[in-house]
Amino acid sequence: MTKKTIFISTGEVSGDLQGAMLIDALKRQATHQGLDLNIVALGGDKMALSGATLLGNTTGIGSVGLLESLPFFLPTLTIQRRAKQYLQNNPPDLVVLIDYMGPNLGIGKFIQRQLPQVPVVYYIAPQEWVWSLSPRNTATIVEMTDKLLAVFPEEARYFEKKGASVHWVGHPLVDRIQSYPNREQARAALGIQPNQTAIALLPASRHQEIKYMMPIIFSAAQQLQGKLLGGAGGAEGAGGAEGAGGAEGAGGQRTNDKSPIFWIPLSLEAYRKPIEAAIQDYGLQATLVSEQTHEVLAAADLAITKSGTVNLELALLNVPQVVFYRVSPLTSWIARTFLKFSIPFMSPPNLVVMRSIVPELLQEDATPANLVREAMELLFDLQKRQQTLTNYQQMRELLGDVGVCDRAALAILQLAGDRGAIKVDT
Repeated sequence: MTKKTIFISTGEVSGDLQGAMLIDALKRQATHQGLDLNIVALGGDKMALSGATLLGNTTGIGSVGLLESLPFFLPTLTIQRRAKQYLQNNPPDLVVLIDYMGPNLGIGKFIQRQLPQVPVVYYIAPQEWVWSLSPRNTATIVEMTDKLLAVFPEEARYFEKKGASVHWVGHPLVDRIQSYPNREQARAALGIQPNQTAIALLPASRHQEIKYMMPIIFSAAQQLQGKLLGGAGGAEGAGGAEGAGGAEGAGGQRTNDKSPIFWIPLSLEAYRKPIEAAIQDYGLQATLVSEQTHEVLAAADLAITKSGTVNLELALLNVPQVVFYRVSPLTSWIARTFLKFSIPFMSPPNLVVMRSIVPELLQEDATPANLVREAMELLFDLQKRQQTLTNYQQMRELLGDVGVCDRAALAILQLAGDRGAIKVDT
């Protein structure tokens, strides 16, 4: 039997999820090809459950921003050194990098210098194609990458123009969403009554988001709860929504604004205590869940969520959403003043179509009052709600067909096969 070793490097909660899905597909395809596959990785618990041998857990050391990254510099450096030493002593047949720009650029450049015979695949490239903070970063990605597997059409076009060898595979969430329950199944599993308005709150998957974003989303939820219980949603919406109880749910059911309940999926166990404390402090009718995330997302009438991969999950589930994001005021000032930071959009649904199909509130605009305003419109303005669902369908058509992870796995194994195979007695 032919043995292959693949090293995968990623970070944060979303990277762990994407890595686990890829590992499952790699193993499926390796079995079909008669390969004995060994996966070594930087990632998280999901990747370990899928069969990877972890050199370090990177799910809890991710951040967005300049100052926000400082506390994680030394832990990241320690893990990187350990990984590089391992790779030097045990050269793999191929390296796969998933997002996680700063650390992965370091890994990629190390491979390019020290192990030039080892091919590098970038799967889900950093969003330089959106913000282009540094032409040097784009050039580095192109130079160190033998194959770039793009998940967004615009991502593929951008890197192809820059000279990368690009293969567009589609977005892996197209595969993942196939295993989700439908709205009715999800609400039954959670015990949500037909007349209840279920709102998903997704405040944090990084440590900094607990500090800068959780107070905003919980304050908004508190105000929204008061409005819904007080019948403030009774005004007729632009789409002709009736008063109390007039909002139509994502699956077409009527919802009752008299009994709102909030559902909060837990992204990391470390965030449980601060979230539970916030639920108490803000007096929310809220349930924190760690095992039924799929059900929470599928059952929701609305989501208020930080920017991230979950935005795409919600869009594929036809759940209207309000997206927001904040970093520290100093980081924001530095980025705008010195780096001239500017992006067209931040949430994946808008990036897929490169136009605004979900509301985004950034930095100073990300206030509880603005979140509540957008949320009320999506709950009670049936015309706006229907337009959101129509836009979601158009977005879905640009994400590729089911089988994304297997297409990515085949491309990776093909490239790994170009390197000399190691024969193992069977």
